[in-house]
Amino acid sequence: MKEGMLPPGQRLARGWPVSHYGPVPRFRADRWRLQVFGATASGESHAWTFDEVLAMPKAGVLADLHCASGTSTIGHSFFGVPARVLLDLAPPAEGVEHVMAWAEYGYSANLRLADLTAETTLMATHHDGEPLTAEHGFPLRLVVPHLFGYKGPKWLRGIEYMTQDRRGFWEERGYHSVADPWAGQRYSYQEEGEGT
Repeated sequence: MKEGMLPPGQRLARGWPVSHYGPVPRFRADRWRLQVFGATASGESHAWTFDEVLAMPKAGVLADLHCASGTSTIGHSFFGVPARVLLDLAPPAEGVEHVMAWAEYGYSANLRLADLTAETTLMATHHDGEPLTAEHGFPLRLVVPHLFGYKGPKWLRGIEYMTQDRRGFWEERGYHSVADPWAGQRYSYQEEGEGT
């Protein structure tokens, strides 16, 4: 992260604007599970209740967030479970290099496994010392601060291990499959010749 700088083409936004596609889901603790499935090392799916997620190891991350529409917000303090904890609890099979992050209403975002396991990637439960609001992703929001915001779904429900990459919700609609804001990777047409 380049402290005090914004990626090319980004402008600073005031506050923390709410941005998402579709309605805000209602949390039902008795029905909620975080799942890891797909190409797991054991071949089995894994699931945890919200209380079990809260009992996992925790960390804090200070992060800036960048939207592909051109706005950035800076200095967010997130707290939650490092995403790489899932790989210890539910290891991927050999050959897994990509994952799909699944959220409520079937929203999805594809990521390289290395992006999921980055030190700053967090399954956040709190923001600035308070539980996340429903509008900002409660009960669980994937925070991937080194990529554009559409790679970090609110209302996270699952991680699918994949042996072949495929495009998520916004990627199928013309957005970049990697989404590095510092490289200006906003749109899929930019992928040609990048070797992504």
